Amino acid sequence: MFPFFSRSKMSDAPEVNPAPAKTHEPHPLDALTGGAFSAATSGERASRIRDWLATQPDHEQLQEVFKELSGRDKGAARAVRERLDEIRRAKGQEVIAAEWAEKAQVLLAAPKLNIADALAWQRDAAKAGAPLSREPLSVLKVQVADRVKVIEDLQHRVQVQREAAVLLAQRIEVLSTKSWRDAQAALELLRADVARWQEQAQELTGDASWASVEARFPPLLDASRTQLLVVWEAFQPALAQAVAAAEDVNAPLPPVPVWADELRTARGQPTEAAAAAAAAKPARVAKPKVAPEVIEKAAQSVREALAVLEKETAEGHGKASAGAAAALRAVLKVHGKHIDSTLEQQVHTALVAAGELEGWQRWSADQVREDLVAKAEALLNRPEGQALGGRKMQETLRNLREQWKQADQGGAPNHSLWKKFDEACNAAHKVVEAWLDKIRTEAAEHKAQRLALIEEVKAWAQEHANSGDWKAINRALHQFGDRWREGGHVGEKLFAELQPLWKQAISMAAAPLEAAQKESLARRHAMIDEAMALGAAPTLRIDAVKALQQRWQAEAQTVPLDRKHEQKLWDAFRKPIDEAFNRKSADRERAVTELSARDRVVLEASKALEAANASGDAQQIRAAMQALEAALRGQAQAAEAVATAQKDAQAHSEAQAGALPVATEGGAGESAETPDGGEVAEVATPAPAAPKPAARPVVAVRGDDRPGMKKDAPAAPGRGARPGDRRDGRPGDRDGARGPRGDGRMGDRADRGGRFGERPAFEDRGPRLGDTAFRAQREAMEHAQLALKKLAAQAHGEALTQLLTAWEKRDAALVPGTQDLGSGVTASVRSAWTQALTAAPKGDAAEALLRLEMAAEAPTPAEHIAARRMLQLQLLTRRNDPAPAQTWGQDVARVLASSSDAGSARRLQNVLKTLLRK
Repeated sequence: MFPFFSRSKMSDAPEVNPAPAKTHEPHPLDALTGGAFSAATSGERASRIRDWLATQPDHEQLQEVFKELSGRDKGAARAVRERLDEIRRAKGQEVIAAEWAEKAQVLLAAPKLNIADALAWQRDAAKAGAPLSREPLSVLKVQVADRVKVIEDLQHRVQVQREAAVLLAQRIEVLSTKSWRDAQAALELLRADVARWQEQAQELTGDASWASVEARFPPLLDASRTQLLVVWEAFQPALAQAVAAAEDVNAPLPPVPVWADELRTARGQPTEAAAAAAAAKPARVAKPKVAPEVIEKAAQSVREALAVLEKETAEGHGKASAGAAAALRAVLKVHGKHIDSTLEQQVHTALVAAGELEGWQRWSADQVREDLVAKAEALLNRPEGQALGGRKMQETLRNLREQWKQADQGGAPNHSLWKKFDEACNAAHKVVEAWLDKIRTEAAEHKAQRLALIEEVKAWAQEHANSGDWKAINRALHQFGDRWREGGHVGEKLFAELQPLWKQAISMAAAPLEAAQKESLARRHAMIDEAMALGAAPTLRIDAVKALQQRWQAEAQTVPLDRKHEQKLWDAFRKPIDEAFNRKSADRERAVTELSARDRVVLEASKALEAANASGDAQQIRAAMQALEAALRGQAQAAEAVATAQKDAQAHSEAQAGALPVATEGGAGESAETPDGGEVAEVATPAPAAPKPAARPVVAVRGDDRPGMKKDAPAAPGRGARPGDRRDGRPGDRDGARGPRGDGRMGDRADRGGRFGERPAFEDRGPRLGDTAFRAQREAMEHAQLALKKLAAQAHGEALTQLLTAWEKRDAALVPGTQDLGSGVTASVRSAWTQALTAAPKGDAAEALLRLEMAAEAPTPAEHIAARRMLQLQLLTRRNDPAPAQTWGQDVARVLASSSDAGSARRLQNVLKTLLRK
């Protein structure tokens, strides 16, 4: 009837659906990167990425691969990131290269190229990171260097032409000292040399780069040309005149003295020098006889000069000895013919010695000069990165030249060394000249900027003359001042010219603000006077003070003043108000600091508690805490006693008046009336101690106000099965089963003490403690609680140490008491521990230690983690066995029964730290 299945649904064999094998789909970028995303290891992935990068992929592919790969393998993605950074740097260098290439082209296209600008271009380009070794900057760098080399070559040729002009002039002058026939023979060669010099000078001035030569070289070439032409133009007519005079006896003699004397000799006439000597030679007269006094005076003068020279020579004073030798020679010129031969011999000996000293001084001076030459040549040969700047180079050259002058004063001059020194200084001075040109250019730019700023300030002053925004005006004036100070360096003379113009412009712009500040100062001084009046008043008016302060703030926000001046005014305004508030606060603090009797008691109890905290005795600390709590409750008890006494007095007076017997509310006394209506006898009882407040009843327990849930109240009858029965069961109104409701709206809830049940009345704590007493008792309580915690921790640690020592020594007498071990250790548990220590060591404590670590939730050493996991699995199968947290006392006994070792002791100590505190 029914089809039978081959396998029943209730078969014990579980039906297993084999999960389909998880197939890894290839990543879309695997084809691009050569299978880098499907690589099994990170090293293989990095290798495939490097192979892919060798194919030089484009930037978009690199970004896409890096985005996908950075989340999977950062190590393999590092190579892609480096390639992206390299491309980014290359693009940045291309931009920089384009920028500096444009600057180089501007320099090369300019008709005048400054060498300093060309060198600065290369230096600044290198600092900016421009690729100078790659095109186009490499080609431009070579072009700029060639252009600079051409300019420097022109400058060098100018100096060569200058020297050549000097040499030609010297040749012409030398020929003027020889025979006119020699000059006539060298005339054609000189004419050719002078013409060649002029052609070379013309080539220099006609060069395309002549405009880029430094400004000091063209005047040098012009001066050399002028000097050479003047000498040459004077030499040619003189030589022609000499040739004509040689041919014609009556022709005039040339203006050259040597040639004129030669021609006179050829004509048989005396020379000009011989004629002058013959005319000047006087007639021979007899030599007069010299007086002895003159001879003695001459010898005395020579001896004095000789003594000075010998003294300076002996002391080695080269410069002084040279002066003394010169003085001696001067004396000899006057008195030398009147001295004898002995004294003359002494004079010559002293002069020879002084000459030797002067020669040594000359040698030492040459050593100093050679040192100065080396220093001057080293100025341009400094290591890279240590080149001197313009100002430093100028100061160094000035110092070197001053030292050379001092060396010249100490010895004879040395022209060869001077030439080397001067050439080195001139070569180094190029740096100074470039720096000076830069300074002049910057000074011109700064001057233009400052003049433009002055005009801008004048225009701004006219535009904002009627503005009322004083803060904006003040801010703008400060900005103008900052721009003037940051306007760059100008010379002192130029600054002296610009400063009056700036002061005039800024004064005109600041005039409206200064007028407003003057009016604001008057108003602020008036408010200061008002503040002084308010502060001096016997009663401080807070509303008036607030209004005055608001007026001050509004004034300060409207018209700004100088920061220091405004602060001084604010201090003067605030001072009287602060003094008034300080007086008020002092009065309040004086009233607060006056200690009451209760405050003194609390302070004394707090001090006693602090002393107990310092002693470190827990019993003393607890006793001092109880004393402080009693002091805090003392005033409330006193107030209650006073109220009870007042009630007793009132009851006694009523009893005397014949009123009904009344028992005092506080129970302080009882009164009774005799049967015959006679005298009332009163028995006064002492005032009872303050009753301990009753414990607050629990009123929010679930189901406590439902019928039948209270244990002491019978359950209300249940509802009937039919509506009629329910009506019979609830006569009257629908709340009949509950009984009559109270008169109030809340019914019997008012009998339960309000919303929260029967709550006891608040204890009358008396007047509030003073601030000093309150802080003292609070700090003392906090310190006491901390001290008790510390002592408890110390006691816990000592008990644990004693227990471990007892285990190590197998001495049950060393086991701490039950009170020392804490509430978690009962007497039976401690007895089990002592019995375990009394017996000989036996058993293995490995499982017990693992159970203890599980109970304390403490970590297990690494070598026992596998055992702990195995134990946890075993405990899962033991459903009825108690948990380790319930049997840790027995586990400790098993551990103590085993032998002690350092590792087990450490593990036991770690778990007992936690378990003994539970």
